[in-house]
Amino acid sequence: MAPSSRGTRPAILRGIPHAVPGAAAFLASLLVALPPRELLAHEGRPIEPHDLWSAWSWEPPVVAAMALAGWAYARGTRAVWRRAGVGRGVRRWQAGAFAGGLVALFVALISPLHALGEALFCAHMVQHLLLTLVAAPLLALGAPVVAFLWALPPAARRALARRWNRSTSWRGIGRSLTHPLTAWVVSALALWVWHLPFYYDAAVRLEAVHALEHVTFFLTALLFWWALVEPAGVFRRGRGAALVYLFAAAMQSAILGALLTLAPRPWYTAHLDTTGAWGLSPLDDQQIAGGIMWVPANLVYLGALAVVLVTWLRDSERRVSRAERRPVDAGGWG
Repeated sequence: MAPSSRGTRPAILRGIPHAVPGAAAFLASLLVALPPRELLAHEGRPIEPHDLWSAWSWEPPVVAAMALAGWAYARGTRAVWRRAGVGRGVRRWQAGAFAGGLVALFVALISPLHALGEALFCAHMVQHLLLTLVAAPLLALGAPVVAFLWALPPAARRALARRWNRSTSWRGIGRSLTHPLTAWVVSALALWVWHLPFYYDAAVRLEAVHALEHVTFFLTALLFWWALVEPAGVFRRGRGAALVYLFAAAMQSAILGALLTLAPRPWYTAHLDTTGAWGLSPLDDQQIAGGIMWVPANLVYLGALAVVLVTWLRDSERRVSRAERRPVDAGGWG
């Protein structure tokens, strides 16, 4: 029942999907989907510099959802550590990664950045990148399935494991959704579709569409990073495949960023009358947003590529070292 070694899953969880971060996705999508009440009202004018530091979105459902996610993760992690020892089942760095993901959600959805995104495209871009390139990978790295399942009562946890083991259809859906190609395609589609002028302008002007945009961005990003880092993910299957996976994501992000930066005119009408108070023209605002997607966003992918490459080289060196230490076969060449 308890984890047998550092970083391994408890035996009760072996039948639970490695491929579907269900509880984490549900709680985080609930957090993303509930927009602040004061922004739903849309008072008819965009936020201006003198409004910025009073534009915190302390909407109770959002705060409650974030608190619930943090509480459940802490409860489950404590239960695992109490059973198996601190650092087993959920490692210390994984707990820190999950906490960092919650902080990123806080900045994206509760801080004044959320309100500023209605006035400036570049702020809206930062908000989206926090959701997709900071919060999503950190939450995926945090072993949320282990923690959330151990937050459940033991009887419920065992019943869920038995039900999952009996359900071949759900396991098949989970494997299909977290296939690297599927995860990459749906995340790329979300990125490009929501940057089409019609859909982007609708998201800025209509809060319900804005919430749908955030849910789509976040869940597809969570799926993308989960397919990379989960125990049976592409990173575990082969370092070469992981490099291709990340490079493809970086390229499509860089292409969109370059198109936005180099466009001769603004793509979106939603910000034509909202940037002046911030000393920017709509085209300046778009070029800054495109530059953020083009360079800083791709640094995240480059960082992940570097991690994959370093671990690949390290693993190769270990294999060579082990081979050199093997005794020479007496019947061989020497």
